[in-house]
Amino acid sequence: MIRDEILPWALRQTDLGDDLLEVGPGYGATTDVLGVVTTRLRSVEIDDDLAARLRERFADSPAVEIINGDATPLEYPDETFTGAACFTMLHHVPTADPQDRLFAEVARVLRPDAALVASDSLGSDDLAAAHDGDTYNPIDPASLPEPLAAVFRRCSRQDR
Repeated sequence: MIRDEILPWALRQTDLGDDLLEVGPGYGATTDVLGVVTTRLRSVEIDDDLAARLRERFADSPAVEIINGDATPLEYPDETFTGAACFTMLHHVPTADPQDRLFAEVARVLRPDAALVASDSLGSDDLAAAHDGDTYNPIDPASLPEPLAAVFRRCSRQDR
């Protein structure tokens, strides 16, 4: 479904380039696909166990590097990546402040005119129940355009 439906829909005509950042790969469903459509994929996963599993799973993939860490302070220089992706993970970021920091960091490490492609589920009672004991902070899509535009405007004005 990721390979055949979600990624083609999300990417459409978007070229993410040859040095891609993935934030929150989780179990690696999108990593499987992104790892074969780019030359270099660096996937940042905050969960220690998931990162360890991903490292083992992609150990033989020369294109994929799994980083166990927090994406709200990314340890990459400005303008490192040709594109960025995050799928079905934003609702795991606990509050609006770290969500904004995550977007700001992604904007900082993207090259000028690079794309961020992202998707997440709409909030629902069923998803909240499925996340019992886990962070569940869905983002209202209607609230995204202005904060995202502000983050990208602020990052594009900074001296680099």
